[in-house]
Amino acid sequence: MKIRHLPTTHFGLAVAACLTTALAGAAFAQAPPPKAAGIESEGYVWNKMEGGEKELALTLKGDVVNGEEAYEICGGCHLPSGSGRPDGTFPQLAGQHKSVVIKQIADIRAGRRDNPIMYPFAKTLTDQQELADVAAYIQTLPIPSDNGKGEGGALELGAKLYARDCVVCHLDHGQGDAEKFFPVLAGQHYKYLLRQINDIAEGRRRNANPDMVKVVKTYSPAELDAVVDYMSRLEWPERAVKN
Repeated sequence: MKIRHLPTTHFGLAVAACLTTALAGAAFAQAPPPKAAGIESEGYVWNKMEGGEKELALTLKGDVVNGEEAYEICGGCHLPSGSGRPDGTFPQLAGQHKSVVIKQIADIRAGRRDNPIMYPFAKTLTDQQELADVAAYIQTLPIPSDNGKGEGGALELGAKLYARDCVVCHLDHGQGDAEKFFPVLAGQHYKYLLRQINDIAEGRRRNANPDMVKVVKTYSPAELDAVVDYMSRLEWPERAVKN
């Protein structure tokens, strides 16, 4: 199930969104998402390599040209630029590490990360090569700086918490670590980040890293808001939009 060469005008985006929503509904009705064991399961190992499609896709060289074509169905929600939506419904994807994109899509396809809206679209990727291709293309997209941000009322606290607990994995510019599957945070929307960090703290993000759960579950709501507000302002010049 694929849509190719959709127009990128505002009208085209509206059509794409309607078509992809309809396709998602049809696909979901026919094949509900699976349910794989996650962090709630005894013996859960984060990002365990089990010889599945994730491992195969990670070994493949992504074809950016083919990935751009495969990404067209994603653009209805995440936009052609990969910038997502500031209201937090759809994340900013542009510039994300190929390894992280592959892991997250593979987890959704396997049912280790619950995302019934994304699942039908994730299933449109025909094989591991196309998964590697679209992930490679997403990584090439420049990270915008006009992402949704918080109110900025507690940035000093947010910076302190980030330096104490987050920078060791996500680094000073929010650039993450591709080899360790730590995602890029730079340019991500405040509302999306806040929703995800709350899901991680409360056990709803079933493919979460237990080390991160241990940290964020100790935060107060005000501390979560402060550190997420700070994260939403991180910029990674290496992959940023060039003005």
